[in-house]
Amino acid sequence: MNNKEEAEKRLRTLIFWEKHGDDATREAFRVSRRTLYRWQGALRKEAGKLNGLDKRSTAPKKRNTRRIPAELEVRILTLRKEHHRLGKKKLTHILNKAGFTVSVSYTGRCLSDIKKRGLLPKYATVRVNARTGRVHEKTRVSKPKIRRPKQKRGLEIDTVVRFIGSTKRYIYTAIDLERKFAFGGAYMRHSSETATDFLTKLIHVAPFPITEIQTDNGSEFAHLFHDACEKLGIRHYHSYPRCPKMNGTVERFNRTLSEDFIQHNLPLLRDDIFRFNEAMIDWLLWYNTERPHESLGMLAPLQYHVRTLSAEECQMWWTRTICCVFWRGSA
Repeated sequence: MNNKEEAEKRLRTLIFWEKHGDDATREAFRVSRRTLYRWQGALRKEAGKLNGLDKRSTAPKKRNTRRIPAELEVRILTLRKEHHRLGKKKLTHILNKAGFTVSVSYTGRCLSDIKKRGLLPKYATVRVNARTGRVHEKTRVSKPKIRRPKQKRGLEIDTVVRFIGSTKRYIYTAIDLERKFAFGGAYMRHSSETATDFLTKLIHVAPFPITEIQTDNGSEFAHLFHDACEKLGIRHYHSYPRCPKMNGTVERFNRTLSEDFIQHNLPLLRDDIFRFNEAMIDWLLWYNTERPHESLGMLAPLQYHVRTLSAEECQMWWTRTICCVFWRGSA
């Protein structure tokens, strides 16, 4: 049955109707006499079985079909074959200038009907195999991306892009959501290779194991970077497209880093990226060990982290730094 509760309700209404009559039933259940007789007939037809009172579909058995005028259909097909990127808005403008009277929505429905009938030519991107010379259609396989659950945890990683004159530099940043421990590094290139190198350094200096990270959908966080996450057992979440507020913590850190450090060291970022990274490590040491955070009760990130450790755990290596050799060959 589609709706057993509704059928039982109708049966109770019929029983009430037989006992108390039309007026009382209409006042109690707001059901017309014609409806009651219809239900009674349906129940009798099914030999008193409850299935007879089951709620039926009210959709029409016959539906109207859209008929496109022949001249309009020919004109749309001609325009789309000559200019296959024309959308419904531009088509409507051209068709109205040609003497037709159509709206944007009607043109869109006509395009959908024509496409369903297979009359529109199909365009596809093709690629040629350099070795065999075979031409085949390029297919795009979209992999579902994992979104972070509501409870925020792990790290957020982002990229800051800076133009200094005609020079372009990329600064990867990361911050832990719970402890506010932050890390960063500048690179000359923007690729999944440099992002993977940054992830390796981040894992090396972080005073806690990294199990979850979230990034945006940039190309630098795909391919080698995603493969490295899977290899290291790190769960890689993606934010929704054009939704920077999902990475709000690292976006706010980017502002602090930009205003407090980057904009005062732009010439160094342009001319000597290794010295820039050395200077940024000094700034990050101050940020992680001395700068108070309101969300941590006015403690520095590493002070907060040390308080969460047991007495048996060694706490002497959390403030270790990486010398300039750490960045050699990776920028």
